Amino acid sequence: MHVRRVPSTSTAAPADAVTGSAWVTSLAVPEGPSRTRVDRVQFAPGARTRWHRHPLGQVLVVTEGTGYVQRRGGPAQLIRPGDTVRVAAGEWHWHGATDTTSLTHLAIEELPADGTPTELGDPAGEGEPAAVPALTRTLLLDQQLPAPRVIDHVEIRRITIAPGEHLGLHVHNGPVFGSIETGSAVYQIEGEPETVLTAGDVFHEPESARIARFDPEGDGVTFLAYFPVGPGETPSLTMLDS
Repeated sequence: MHVRRVPSTSTAAPADAVTGSAWVTSLAVPEGPSRTRVDRVQFAPGARTRWHRHPLGQVLVVTEGTGYVQRRGGPAQLIRPGDTVRVAAGEWHWHGATDTTSLTHLAIEELPADGTPTELGDPAGEGEPAAVPALTRTLLLDQQLPAPRVIDHVEIRRITIAPGEHLGLHVHNGPVFGSIETGSAVYQIEGEPETVLTAGDVFHEPESARIARFDPEGDGVTFLAYFPVGPGETPSLTMLDS
C-alpha cells in the first residue's frame, strides 16, 4: 500500500482538448499491472471538453459545481455533486461546466495496453450541435407534510454559519426547507444517520423534529431557508438541552 498525498498544484488542461479554462490534478497513475488513471478536473464557468472518445471508456464522478455531459446523438444532461457518469468504450461525448457555474469531477480511466490514445473531435457546439437546453427544470425535493397547514406567506432567509460554530440540538415550530448555496454542513435529525450537505443540496426539517446537528465544516456554510408561515405565526427556533 502506498499513500500519495494530493498535489497542491494543478496543470492547465491541453488547449487542444478543452474550450475555455480547465485544470487537471493527477491523483493516480498506472503502476505495475494496473492501467488505471485518476485525475481531478476543474472547469471554469463555460469551459467544456471537445467531443472525444476513450478506447476503454471512462467514469466521471462529480464532486463540486454543476455541469453538462452529452453523448453523440443524445441530449445534454445536467450533472451535479454525487452524480456518476459511465461513458462506454468508443462513445463520442463531451462534458464541462454550465455557462454560469464551475464544475469539478474525478475522471477515472483504464488505459489500453497498446497505448491507443483518446481521440479528439470538434469543439462542443461544432460539427454536431451541443444541444445544451436553454431551460431545464429538475425536481430536487417532493416532500409530503404530515398534516394540512394553512399557509398565507413564505419567509426566505439567507443564513450563514461560520466554521467551528455548532447550533446544537434544536427544533423549529414549523417545517423548514433549505438549499445549500456555498460551503458544507453535517446535518442530522435525531435518531437518523448523519449526512453531509454541499452546494446544490436541498433539505427538509420537519415541524417539531429534533435536529441534532447542522454543523458547518471547515469552509462554513451559507444556505437559503424557506419557512412556510400560517396566519399570525412567526418562524422560531428553540434550543434544547438534550
